[in-house]
Amino acid sequence: MGTESRRYPRLRIPAPFACSFARIGLQRWAAAERAGLGVVLDVSLNGAKVMSPAVMSQGDQLAVSLRLPDQTTTMNVDATVRWGTRHTFGLEFSALSQRAETRLRKFLSRVPSPQT
Repeated sequence: MGTESRRYPRLRIPAPFACSFARIGLQRWAAAERAGLGVVLDVSLNGAKVMSPAVMSQGDQLAVSLRLPDQTTTMNVDATVRWGTRHTFGLEFSALSQRAETRLRKFLSRVPSPQT
């Protein structure tokens, strides 16, 4: 136990950054809240952990805009909510362009690992 079994390990971010999101697909019409703002707490090439006052359910499809620190433009990805608690949920990126992947890899390589 204690070993990371994820294909893309999550990186806890020393300074969380903002994101915005909107539901896509049929769920957007049924939802009272169609969009929201959140704070990214950790991130990997495969997904992110987000804290938000918006209520998300497992399986919700989202269009997500991430503004990575020290980057002037947002990075847009499609994602699926894989788990959630009251105000925190986990996203799995489902459509990550080559450009977005390159930007995310660059960001992840520059973020210092937190002290444990």
